[in-house]
Amino acid sequence: MTAQQEGLPSQYAPAEVEARRYEHWEKAGYFTPEAQEETGAPSYTIVLPPPNVTGILHIGHALNHTLSDILIRRRRMQGYRTLWLPGMDHAGIATQNVVERELAKEGLSRHDLGREAFVERVWQWKGEYGGRILSQMRRLGDSVDWSRERFTMDEGLSRSVQTIFKRLYDDGLIYRAERIINWCPRCLTALSDIEVDHSDDDGELVSIRYGDGDNAIVVATTRAETMLGDTAVAVHPDDERYQHLIGKTVELPLTGRVIPIVADAHVDPTFGTGAVKVTPAHDPNDFEIGRRHDLPVLAIMDSRGVITAHGPFEGLDRFEARPAIVAALKEDGRIVKEVRPYVHAVGHCSRCSTTVEPRLSLQWFVNVAPLAKAAGDAVRDGRVKISPPELNPRYFGWVDDMHDWCISRQLWWGHRIPVWYGPDGEVRCVGPDEAAPEGWTQDSDVLDTWFSSALWPFSTLGWPDDTADLRAFYPTSVLITAYDILFFWVARMMMFGLYAMRGKTPAEQVPFQTIVLHGLVRDQFGKKMSKSKGNVVDPIDWMDRFGADATRFTLARGATPGSDEAISEDWAAGSRNFSNKLWNATRFALMNGAEVTGAAPAGQHLTTADRWILSRLAAVIAEVDGLLESYEFGKACEALYHFAWDEFCDWYLELAKVPLASGDEQAASSTRQVLGFVLDQMLRLLHPVMPFVTDELWCALTGEDSVMVAAWPHFDFADPRAEAEIGSLMRLVTEVRQFRSGQGLRPGQRVPARLTGIEATSLAPHEESIRTLLRLTAPEDDAFTASAALLAEGIAVELNLAGTVDVEAERKRLDRDLTVARKEAQAMTAKLANEAFTAKAPAAVIDKSRQRLTAAEAEIARLESRLAAL
Repeated sequence: MTAQQEGLPSQYAPAEVEARRYEHWEKAGYFTPEAQEETGAPSYTIVLPPPNVTGILHIGHALNHTLSDILIRRRRMQGYRTLWLPGMDHAGIATQNVVERELAKEGLSRHDLGREAFVERVWQWKGEYGGRILSQMRRLGDSVDWSRERFTMDEGLSRSVQTIFKRLYDDGLIYRAERIINWCPRCLTALSDIEVDHSDDDGELVSIRYGDGDNAIVVATTRAETMLGDTAVAVHPDDERYQHLIGKTVELPLTGRVIPIVADAHVDPTFGTGAVKVTPAHDPNDFEIGRRHDLPVLAIMDSRGVITAHGPFEGLDRFEARPAIVAALKEDGRIVKEVRPYVHAVGHCSRCSTTVEPRLSLQWFVNVAPLAKAAGDAVRDGRVKISPPELNPRYFGWVDDMHDWCISRQLWWGHRIPVWYGPDGEVRCVGPDEAAPEGWTQDSDVLDTWFSSALWPFSTLGWPDDTADLRAFYPTSVLITAYDILFFWVARMMMFGLYAMRGKTPAEQVPFQTIVLHGLVRDQFGKKMSKSKGNVVDPIDWMDRFGADATRFTLARGATPGSDEAISEDWAAGSRNFSNKLWNATRFALMNGAEVTGAAPAGQHLTTADRWILSRLAAVIAEVDGLLESYEFGKACEALYHFAWDEFCDWYLELAKVPLASGDEQAASSTRQVLGFVLDQMLRLLHPVMPFVTDELWCALTGEDSVMVAAWPHFDFADPRAEAEIGSLMRLVTEVRQFRSGQGLRPGQRVPARLTGIEATSLAPHEESIRTLLRLTAPEDDAFTASAALLAEGIAVELNLAGTVDVEAERKRLDRDLTVARKEAQAMTAKLANEAFTAKAPAAVIDKSRQRLTAAEAEIARLESRLAAL
């Protein structure tokens, strides 16, 4: 018995379909392309932004993965050799923190184990608990090539890291120096900018007088504890208030040290007093001022944020020292204004939320200037395109003004820096194929996780070796990611890809040909999701409740290039209803003998409705193709939704019932072929967005193995006359349905009706369909009396409502509705007449109130007209 003969269950149950379908795809090898292939098929590659090994699938992942999968599945159906390469990031700080917390439960620290044993413990944790997100990716339907899965700490990628470090070092593009970096006093490591979360925190602004008499100068600060490390006061060179002080010295309060007053153009004369304290060891801007003026650099805190300078405060934590120093300054008469509250941006470690401390530290850096220029040039000359192009200026703003990148981390989990130090101060960078010098000591730091992630498009394909995968799938085709990591990750991949592939042609050097940037996912009110607000959407919960297809469709339907999108549970429920609609449409088609012959239906027996739906199908295929080529996922989903739900399910299936029940076997056979063909093509179109339900339905319809490997639709057919005719029919039916509803008729209630003038219109051949759709019976005799009528599409539709409506009950219902409408109109009128409301309320709120008033007034007019008619 075939799947068609067996039919489909009466309801769609995603949980009974999804795991079974995914297992079949994976076992069949549909996700795995061959690097060596003689067919000449073009390749299409996407590398998955590697999620953290500690991570779970959040709504941002779900959006990114859905959009990538849409592109991959479509290209696969178009005959490309498609590779979507998955993997995970070792997430240095996050993973080390997780394992250290586990050790703490045992009363141990990593130092109790030692470096080698601790790293081994992390590998054990990774094997047992890491990578939960991979199974969640399967649930979402990611058609990634699991056979090529990579991990940033695996042997091959580690070799890539050592190779590029060695080359950069030998080319003078990696160096070691003391610079101000982001420092976490809890994790005890440098942080990259992306590992710092900024928030507006409550603080205090303290105004302090340095010096006395004519040389006195006032500075304002939120970090009074850092004054212990001040080595100058700076003013703007053009600030007339301080011209007489430039070049003079002033005594630093509490310390007795004498520091200079210098002129520096970096100072903003409009902020505060126009004079700033300069602490080169604890502020990046002050560090640069210090370099320009050859100032001493005094570190006054240790790595844990404990004060190490000036006896009275030595040993205090930085936040304990702050009020103690302010109190001492007050006692000394140095506070010139009341300490006042001040909200300012403060950086926090993204892993432990500790306040980040700018700190002078000896670290490894990448000299990014030549690399960043190449990354900018690749976009400017068109080798790499950014979608939407409106984000080009943001990209150029970053790469054209990029600061040297701090790549060292004071951790044990990660790629250890391949630099060795000899007993007599020698320094040697060791490549992956070189032996470490005997008796030398390796640098204790590891590399920033973003360093290995920057190699992802080519290290995952086997670089630095000349592998078949590298030749077949590099450059990658598209990178899809959120716009918020354009600088942190995308720019770094551009820099390293162009550098690593210097021997290739310019077009072959770039890591990807197109960068598609999507926005962030927000709640239904456009608010940022956060646990504290309780508005975080868990995609796993949505998949449990609505199915993976509904989750994917909701996310894709809201995706607009470069813009944030809002989602809600109601929209996910609507997408689940869409899955059910497709399910029921396919059941109807199967029960009515829909045929899939592989050829497009043609012939004289096609009805106007058949030609109309075929013409609309061809138009939608062309529209969706154009939208997906320009990465307009939301618009493509909208087009598919309205074609599938409105045109196919709501109109064509109803129109098809007439020939199917007519007894005319030729007409019925043609309609069965059209029904099968359109449904077949429509399921193919929807498959990249909704892979599970479409595969289940397509296999039931065709008896084939999987829609995943079916050809992408291509269909040329246009019948403007049929489209015009059915368009007219749809307008007529819609208008009469609204009229019927206004007369108090139930949707399924049959009513005698006369269609005067239809014989003179193009709708004459469709009278039977019109009567079926509108539940209109033909008059039984010439004594027909119309009690309600309207004119639509050139046809007078006259209804005999005698005995069909309880006039008294209808009058009471209309009276109740009219009372409600009048109250609404009165309330909105009063609201809009209130000047306090119109002066303070947002424009959108006022506009919504006006819309409600207009709708209420229209409803009043309709109800009064209906009552008058009764």
